Amino acid sequence: MTQPTSTRQRPLSPHLSVYRWTITMAMSTMQRLTGIALYAGTVLLAAWLLSAAISEECFNFVNMIYGSIIGRIILFCYTWALLHHMAGGIRHFIWDMGAAMEKHTASKIAWATLIFSLVATVLVWVIGYSVR
Repeated sequence: MTQPTSTRQRPLSPHLSVYRWTITMAMSTMQRLTGIALYAGTVLLAAWLLSAAISEECFNFVNMIYGSIIGRIILFCYTWALLHHMAGGIRHFIWDMGAAMEKHTASKIAWATLIFSLVATVLVWVIGYSVR
């Protein structure tokens, strides 16, 4: 006779510590995390736009906060999250079309996503400061 389900020993699923992290796993996780970060960053963007609509004093106050060192770091991270999420979306779109599904190609595209997002973020900020 078989034991009831509640007392029978079930196999344990492998834990994350069993798996060796790959670049595609890391970029898949980053795709989700940057999506979450974009929600918070959009609140910051909305606050900036609302402050412009409220008054000049309010707008200057928000600009002072965003212009501080911490504010600039947050805005830099928001820029990276935006560009990384965009590149990850393009990567997933390529996969949805059935292309680049081979292991090594998928890894190369994942690395390209990371490198593109970092380089593009720095370029956006360099160009932003150069036209300022």
